[in-house]
Amino acid sequence: MTNAVECLNGLLRGEISAVETYGQALQKLDEPNLAPTLREAQTCHQKRVLLLQNKIASMGGQPSEGAGAWGAFANFMQGSAAAMGSTPSVDMLEEGEDHGLKAYRDECDKCDSVAVRRFIEDELVPAQERTHSQVRNLKKLLHS
Repeated sequence: MTNAVECLNGLLRGEISAVETYGQALQKLDEPNLAPTLREAQTCHQKRVLLLQNKIASMGGQPSEGAGAWGAFANFMQGSAAAMGSTPSVDMLEEGEDHGLKAYRDECDKCDSVAVRRFIEDELVPAQERTHSQVRNLKKLLHS
């Protein structure tokens, strides 16, 4: 089992990375009609950043301030995909959403706090599932 604050900080770094990655995708978007969905996804990730920061602080922990090594890699990959156009960029974002959903489920299984596992299951996973669904649907639209 992993300490609850460590679990939450790992998830926080992933959410910070998601916010940064969506920002990068929005800056290089070549199809403006995709922007509202991507902005909404970015806003949802930003809300999870705040939820996680508040939860960590309420537990006496120090919230992570950056995305860490995964974030640097994700930003590099998104930058490369965005340079090739909207479809590769959305494909990369959807892969990130897959990764995020898996991270929530994995951390929930490893966390040593029942209360934190409930927080993850009740508040964070459903929000991540919605964001994942939005981006997956956008990906399907682009590939049809």
